[in-house]
Amino acid sequence: MKKKVVSSLLCAAMLVTMVAGCGGSGSTDTNTTPAGGDTQSAAAGTEAGGSDAASGLAYKGDLEIMHFSTEEESQGNGGSDGMRTVLQQWNDANADINLIQTVYANDDYKTQIATLAAADDLPDVFLVQGMNVREWAKQGLITDLTDEIKNSPYSADYNESYFTPFKDADGKIYGFPVLTGGTCTVVIYDSKAWADAGYDKFPSTWEDVEAAVPKLQEAGYKEAIAFGNSGQWQMNSCFLSTLGDRFTGPDWYQSMINKGGAKFTDAEFVAALAETQRLFKDTEIFNKDFNAISNEDAREYYISGDAAAFIGGNWDESYIQATLKEGNEELFNNTKFAVLPQPKDAKYDENGQNIGLGYAVAINPKLKDDPDKFAAAVDLAEYITGPVFSDYVAKNYGLGGLTKVADPDLSSLDQMTQDFYNWSYVDTTPCEIYDSYLASAVWAVVNQDLQDMVNGDKSPEDVAADAQKAYEENY
Repeated sequence: MKKKVVSSLLCAAMLVTMVAGCGGSGSTDTNTTPAGGDTQSAAAGTEAGGSDAASGLAYKGDLEIMHFSTEEESQGNGGSDGMRTVLQQWNDANADINLIQTVYANDDYKTQIATLAAADDLPDVFLVQGMNVREWAKQGLITDLTDEIKNSPYSADYNESYFTPFKDADGKIYGFPVLTGGTCTVVIYDSKAWADAGYDKFPSTWEDVEAAVPKLQEAGYKEAIAFGNSGQWQMNSCFLSTLGDRFTGPDWYQSMINKGGAKFTDAEFVAALAETQRLFKDTEIFNKDFNAISNEDAREYYISGDAAAFIGGNWDESYIQATLKEGNEELFNNTKFAVLPQPKDAKYDENGQNIGLGYAVAINPKLKDDPDKFAAAVDLAEYITGPVFSDYVAKNYGLGGLTKVADPDLSSLDQMTQDFYNWSYVDTTPCEIYDSYLASAVWAVVNQDLQDMVNGDKSPEDVAADAQKAYEENY
């Protein structure tokens, strides 16, 4: 039975995504395969290694999966490479199942999956974003997988915190978190520059950062920390959702998710907004054009040596690492990682950074009509999010997935990759990424208001009030 991959791109103009979220840099995939055109097998040319994929499933026939790990995106992208690798392994191990893959570039995927959901025409297996889970669950578009996850052979090794965006208010889980877990908020800094300013490591408080600014300026740096917010989502994903946790603690946001009584207008969250405004508006820590440039532009300030540090996401770290490794060995060797400094009046985890998996493998409820096909879909979801995937991305990229890897062998990776792995998964504690939850209509209001607030055109109290209104109307 012939296996195939359908690699598709929309030819019409794309809809603008209102909220990019963590990883909102978006795909720059340039796949030009005609819509509906067949291509080679998804993982062709990728070293699959040994396969532990299950075989002997009772189901025989077609099984569809839709995802966005295109061949182009997998070049240097650990999550996409890992996804294509494990899909090929599962495919090879189940010869009686015709695995049909529909593969879109990332932005196209978001548009297409929303269109299919609106038409109640979703594929057998697909990837769902956390912000869509509750609404799609109410509409009966995704399957409650709580029991399947609990009974998975890999359940003991699952990182339980990654399931949170894919739960409803009753705690039911609607997907296996997929791809690699990455931070949206990492401080990337030149350790030599900060050592010359008097700090053996990056300052742990914003007060110390402010004190270092004159010394850095004397040394020739234009900015202490580079940041870009032209897309509006960056202030939310890459700054506030970590800084906010320092003021509110994790229970506050969990209450927001569960409609448990917490409000955007609560004093603790307003204090986080006020501190965000102060840092960007009233200090000389950040580049003055932060609202006019993107995170991609801002990271160039760090690469060029104009800024002594940069705040962005894991995708920015990957780019900075590759660029410095090729063109600036000294800065490559001096680059280290830190969490956001602690605000003066914050009371909660000073070692936190927001990290998560933005998508999960979901299953169409219609498969329940065919128990053998449903079992095959569950087996596929378990495998592509299980230990083989996590081992592969840890060993080859220094990344982590849903399944924990005990003492991964990172010896073949460079020191910067090893350092970032330990920073991401070992040495820091996770907090939630705000816009992995709630609703895009809420974040469209918040993100615009945040940009106005840090410009000084809106008060923290007004931002909080607008956010609460949007929350009550749309969630």
